[in-house]
This record gives sequence, C-alpha cells and structure tokens, in this order.
Amino acid sequence: MYRRRVTTAEEAVKAIRSGDYVWIHGGCNNPEELIHAMVGRASELSNVTVIHILTFGRADYADPKFEGVFRHRALFTGPNVRQAVNEGRADFVPVHLSQIPRLITSGILPVDVAMIHISPPDEHGFCSFGVGVECTKAAAEAARTVIALVNRQMPRALGDAFIHVSRLTHVVEIDRPVLELPQAQEIGPVAKAIGSHIAELIEDGSTLQMGIGEIPDAVLLFLKEKKHLGIHTEMFSDGLVELVESGVVTNEKKTLHRGKTIASFVLGSKRTFDFLDNNPFVEFHPSDYVNNPFIIAQNAKMVAINSALAVDLTGQVCADSLGTSIYSGFGGQVDFIRGAAASEGGKPIIALPSTAKGGTVSRIVDVLAPGSGVVTTRADVHYVVTEFGIASLFGKSLKERAAELIRVAHPDFRDELRSAARRRHLL
Repeated sequence: MYRRRVTTAEEAVKAIRSGDYVWIHGGCNNPEELIHAMVGRASELSNVTVIHILTFGRADYADPKFEGVFRHRALFTGPNVRQAVNEGRADFVPVHLSQIPRLITSGILPVDVAMIHISPPDEHGFCSFGVGVECTKAAAEAARTVIALVNRQMPRALGDAFIHVSRLTHVVEIDRPVLELPQAQEIGPVAKAIGSHIAELIEDGSTLQMGIGEIPDAVLLFLKEKKHLGIHTEMFSDGLVELVESGVVTNEKKTLHRGKTIASFVLGSKRTFDFLDNNPFVEFHPSDYVNNPFIIAQNAKMVAINSALAVDLTGQVCADSLGTSIYSGFGGQVDFIRGAAASEGGKPIIALPSTAKGGTVSRIVDVLAPGSGVVTTRADVHYVVTEFGIASLFGKSLKERAAELIRVAHPDFRDELRSAARRRHLL
C-alpha cells in the first residue's frame, strides 16, 4: 500500500485544486519540498488558502507576486510571513493554540489538503509526526488529501503521535536533515537576571512549561540545583535535554503522566531530535490535549513561563503585536497561564526585559500603544518578572498593581510611570 503511493513532489501537489484550503506542517516540520512544488503550479491555481502555525524555512506562497493565487491564513505569525500579514496580503487569526484542532474538526477552518512531514512507517504501517504533532494531526485526519513528505532522518516521536499509511494519499520520500531552530547567541545579563528571579519561584517537584527565546533558556541555567522537576509543555527545546541528562528533570513527582515528559512539538537542534528518537521518556500529544487548561491544571505545582512585548500598569499583557502591527500570535500563553493558575500550588509567570530598543523604550507602560492586542487579561496575571525583580499582582487592586509594576520597571522610567499613575489616580 505504501509503495504504491510513492511519487514525486511535483506529481503529488497536482491534487491541490483552485479554492482549496492547504494545511502546512509547522515548526521544524515545514515540508519545503512540497511547498516548492506547490508554488511551481502557481500559473495553474487561484484562490488557494495556505494555513499554518509558526514555520521555519520557506514561505514562498507569501511573496507579493502570488497575490490572487495563494493567500496565507496565519494562526501564528512568524518572521517568514510577518510582512505579508502587515501589508494586508495575508490574514491573521487570533486563536488559542488549544482551540485550533477544534476549529478544524468543526469545519469552521476547512482543510482540503494537508502537507505533512513525517517519519518512515514502522512494521505496522504507522508513521510518526516526528518533531511536531501540535495541530497537524487534526488537520491530517480531517483533510480530503494527505501529501506526506517521508523523511528517513525524521525522529520517531512516541505518544499520540502517529498516522497510518492508509491515511496517506501521496508519499514523497526524502533523506535530509530536519530543519533546526537557529542556536541563540550567548545569553545576556538581562535575561540571566530574569532567569534568576524566575528560578526563585520554582520549587522542587514543580512541573514546568517554557516558551521559546533567551529568557526561557536563561531560566534553565538556574535550575541545576532543583530536584524532581517535571515537564508539561507545548514546546520542547534544547535546554530541556540538559536538565534531563543532569537528573534535574525526572517527572517522578508529577501528578499527571508521572514519569513522562509531555510535549506537543520541538523547536531545537539535531541534538534534541536524536534525544527524542524512539525515547519513551517523552510523549507527544496534540495541542488540544497538551494545551487544554483543564489538563494543565491537573499538574500540581504547575509553573508556566511566558513572554510579553509590553505590560501596562494594570497588568494587561500585549504579546502578539507592536501597536497595530502583528508580530506573533496567541500561541499557548493563555492556555498555560490559566492552567497554572488553576493548578494546586501553580504559578503563572509573565517574563520580559524592562526595556526595548537599546534601553530607550520601557516595556512596562502607562497604557498599551494604540492597536495593541491584549493577549492575557489583567485578571489572569499573577507574576510579572523583569531583571529588576518579581511583581506579584494576583488579588491586588489597580493601585497596588501599579506600585508593584513600577517597582520592577527600569529605573530610568519609574518617575515617568509614577507621574502617569498619579494622573490616573493609581498612586
């Protein structure tokens, strides 16, 4: 059955019709060969909607010359499609990561063709989604046509992470390295200071969720003396491998999936891919499970660490836009903030440097810039951490919140923020 479905990328994408909705596997699973072949058919197609969360690598369909042929629908806006979104050539959908599979299964977001990037089948005919299960499993199950890029170098992730060859319409075989997340430069002093403060909030036996970037990487530096940590996170990153290998992460104290690391996708390097290959210590599950706040809350001492672009004096968090310009997306921030808040002993944390643009702009602001989206509401925020300390907001009045946030703002902007707070009767 499998061998009969093997073909070339150029032949496989002939299944795409004008007017179709095409799902593209996210993150490091970006099926670049299939994208190149699809774009090669541009003269034959029109009104094709391309859908995905964050991807790395090629996004040729977002080129202005393909306007009218392909239109991207961004469920999370990454660097390769950000310009198209902000120029109005692509659309941004604000949505929690936990709810995207439901959008697909309900038909609100149709998927006609799913282009996925998976491992070779095992002896039972099951292929692993590899380093990204996330929302792609739901898309592949809903699609009329599944075009699979089957890569001999894709790791075999375990868990609820498989698709049978009988679901594959076309198979394109390749043998090349999986896309890697570019390695960060050396972690700077600001991130290290933030990481140190966050580590103070993490108790032995906690279960962690971490996002992407310098701050989560910095937190990992300060966890080496902790004991019996667990992991329940949407994103698995390189730093977590070191914590596992050093014995800090054991998952032995988890109250859900004891003994297992739970994740949904990987943004990392080959070292991490090799660690995950056929490793029963890690289970991958779809986003509607991993990011479900009611599931997250079943982990006692759940610590959720998420970043922000700006926080206003009342605690409103902007994380997806710079004013009216879309920068990223909701992702799983609210899913995990709410899940951690409902966890016994849980701690939802928003972390950000106190300034931007070389120290010329404060990220703790009087009011959010016009057009800024509120991703996490002020009622959801418990802790805000900058390099200057920890602001505890849960149960605080607006006046108390303003005082807490000014205390962790950069000293250069505190007087200005105090004046603004007084004008608003917040101090």
